[in-house]
Amino acid sequence: MKKFYALLLVSLALLLTACAGGNGGPKASANATPVAVNGFGSAANHTHSLIILPDAQHTMVLATHYGIFRSVDHGATWQQSTGGPGQQMQGVMSWFLSYNPVDPQRLYVLTYFRTLPVPPGNTLGLYTSGDGGKTWQLSIPNSSVTKTYINFAQAGNDNPSEVYIYLNSLGPLGLRVSMDNGKHFSQAGSPLPFGSISGLLPIPGQPGHLLAYGAEGVASTTDGGTHWQVVSGIQGGVFEITTPGPNQPLYAEGDAGVYASTNSGQSFTLVYSQHSYDSLTASPQQPQIVYGKSGLQVYRSTDGGKTWNPLPTIKGNLYELVADPGDPNQVYLALSYPVEMYHFQAINSAWKSLTPAV
Repeated sequence: MKKFYALLLVSLALLLTACAGGNGGPKASANATPVAVNGFGSAANHTHSLIILPDAQHTMVLATHYGIFRSVDHGATWQQSTGGPGQQMQGVMSWFLSYNPVDPQRLYVLTYFRTLPVPPGNTLGLYTSGDGGKTWQLSIPNSSVTKTYINFAQAGNDNPSEVYIYLNSLGPLGLRVSMDNGKHFSQAGSPLPFGSISGLLPIPGQPGHLLAYGAEGVASTTDGGTHWQVVSGIQGGVFEITTPGPNQPLYAEGDAGVYASTNSGQSFTLVYSQHSYDSLTASPQQPQIVYGKSGLQVYRSTDGGKTWNPLPTIKGNLYELVADPGDPNQVYLALSYPVEMYHFQAINSAWKSLTPAV
């Protein structure tokens, strides 16, 4: 448990420091006109979230402190869709991207203050996109659901319009659900069995099946939150759970190391205990291939997380890691300070830069 809290505090400290945070969550920083070092902006820009959609183009959507960037050609070119001069969400930062597995074109993102004053027409809250991140609309402002801030937003798995949010200030009663793309929220079933959670995984292809996780372990529901059951096999806290797709293994990382589940999260088995990773991502094409990231290195497992081998070292602040949806031997990596994008190419065992020029 101590390890979990240490990692959690480090993660929060990095986020809050990066985003000029303080008590209660990220806060605004002073207005400035930084010099761009690449197509993602200045050296002060940093990554908050990265997703790759399971579409023909493998659309990549990158949420940063200074806006959302999008690529529809495997990262060869990028376009800024929010946060730029005259664009929507100017003056706010975007983070916590997710997409709905029932309709992968339906995306959600949270926003927080970045600069003061916030330009007119920009509201903090939950935003949604129905076209794979090309355009965005405000679903609901923060002020309509909480006096503080939304801790995370996660697209559901029941229908194309389902999305969950979590309000840590409400503890076990903080999980809320919307069936209209975030316009209205209600409590998601019964109270959680934990005092707080750090994430939620809706199991793809299993409507209503959710895993909630955090410092107290993992809890499962198969009816959208009406009934919860604490999952066995977990030692201490869990700070991420991922799966490559429907009817595939689940992988979790936590205090004790790396876990795997082959029964849709009914139970987990500790498969690697030497250390844990900052994040995990698994291949949809070969679910036994898993990638893990530490602060300085990316690792690869070909046996479901039981053994790991390092990929070539890459310099920089390693932040977000996402497996290629179409090739199990490829993985994408987003760096911070400044934001940079890389693609690992197994054919020559090297990292290829996808960072756009100024």
